[in-house]
Amino acid sequence: MDNDSAWSTSEWLKIYYFTRFAFSAAWVAVALGLAKNNPPLAAIMLVGYPAWDAIANFVDAQRSGGITRNRSQLLNFVVSIVTAIAVAVALSDGMASVLLVFGIWAGFAGIFQLATAVGRWKSYGAQWAMILSGAQSALAGIFMVKIAYGPTPVGIADIAPYAAFGAFYFLVSAIWLTVSEARRGASRAAH
Repeated sequence: MDNDSAWSTSEWLKIYYFTRFAFSAAWVAVALGLAKNNPPLAAIMLVGYPAWDAIANFVDAQRSGGITRNRSQLLNFVVSIVTAIAVAVALSDGMASVLLVFGIWAGFAGIFQLATAVGRWKSYGAQWAMILSGAQSALAGIFMVKIAYGPTPVGIADIAPYAAFGAFYFLVSAIWLTVSEARRGASRAAH
């Protein structure tokens, strides 16, 4: 890989991570501020979150060498599309079913995100936050499945912490890449 394509991919990843942060942070704010008491808005947001994840994974994979070269993102794309459809169907059964679908999705999406980050580590570095995010997503999925049919009623507010942690990890990754790139640039300039 030449320096120009590595640089452009690194720049892309920063933009991608900052965009993912902004979307997730906004999603959490609306979920906790408006949607928790507005079932139609909550329904749109609950279908939209995995749909957004699918689009984001597809665009990132295309920008990072193509969807067939990025198998973990291809799988994440497919699982996220299926999840958006499953959430739309589960809404008619209630929030416990939606949380169950989200939990299963979070588990798979976390594993695929972890695989993507491990694959990127050697080329771009600064992937430790994405590795942690993937692992935490898988664990959050187990937790969501556990509470889905528990004694306490569930709602969109039970999914917001999952999205908030995702936002945090995307922000950390974007900042870490920015700082790492600045350090490499300063090091090159010093030599």
